Amino acid sequence: MKKTILSLSFLGLTALTPLTAVSAPDKLLNASYDIARELFADYNPLFEQYWQQENGQAITVEQSHAGSSRQAQAIMQGLKADVVTFNQVSDIDALANRGFVSENWQEALPNNASPYYSTIAFLVRKDNPKNIKNWDDLVREDVSIVFPNPKTSGNARYSYLGAWLYANEKFDGDQAQVQDFVQTLLGNVENFPTGGRGATVAFANNNQGDALLTFESEVINIANGDEFKDQEFEIIVPPVSVLAEFPVAVVERVTERQGSTDLAKAYLDYLYSTPAQELLSSYNYRVHDESVDSDLAQVRLINPNEVLGSWDDIQKTHFASDGVLDQLLAN
Repeated sequence: MKKTILSLSFLGLTALTPLTAVSAPDKLLNASYDIARELFADYNPLFEQYWQQENGQAITVEQSHAGSSRQAQAIMQGLKADVVTFNQVSDIDALANRGFVSENWQEALPNNASPYYSTIAFLVRKDNPKNIKNWDDLVREDVSIVFPNPKTSGNARYSYLGAWLYANEKFDGDQAQVQDFVQTLLGNVENFPTGGRGATVAFANNNQGDALLTFESEVINIANGDEFKDQEFEIIVPPVSVLAEFPVAVVERVTERQGSTDLAKAYLDYLYSTPAQELLSSYNYRVHDESVDSDLAQVRLINPNEVLGSWDDIQKTHFASDGVLDQLLAN
């Protein structure tokens, strides 16, 4: 796999400043993306134990989950989240533009404030009856697919961008052919749920679609988990796919009012620690800590920013009202 992001330096992680129990609140709210429930259900006790050992204070981390864009909107509308752990840079940028998050939030933590990353993979039915192997197979007339609505889900935006970036290479940048490819793929979508969990339900519980497009981590967790084990789903990781970074940030407008800024920063810092990186890897995310073993498939990941510009450019061109996505869905 070609590395498309900087390797992580752990210098300074052990220098988290201990706080007295008097100076810090004992609760924290993390607003996260739709399919991260199980991950943070395990991470939160890990951090709580670490914090108590370091500071002698018992704390509780609470969770809120929905599509990444919906979570950003909820915070703007009053959800008092101390931190966000999203799957889309543009959703944190939206908070920064409204003054909820620092404008230079990506400089606050290593790897552009992305402690882990993934890509888009396909979940197909037992024995892969449609022989789906790559993005090309998703535009065939006999294939139907499921993934969330790119308007409400960062997960789905990466599926859209994965298809776009693949087609951009396939057609040597011919934008007419790229748009035709992506439009055909969108036309094959059987269901557009608002979030990743809804897409899983549509595919696995309601038997919709021949392939589910979602993060590689989720594809593996579904296929290998107990809930759908009897369906014997298969995992398809295309040889070329999109780099999907998972950005995190402190919601400073909230933490400064609640006195939780230091606790919130420590919560995000700890995601880069080796115990946390090992946990993230166990959930089949790709991590920066080179000491953590991983048996994930080798795949060439394309960074959207290197092809399509900044996330602000991508948002305005593709996902804003009357952008390319809307035009392709309307035709």
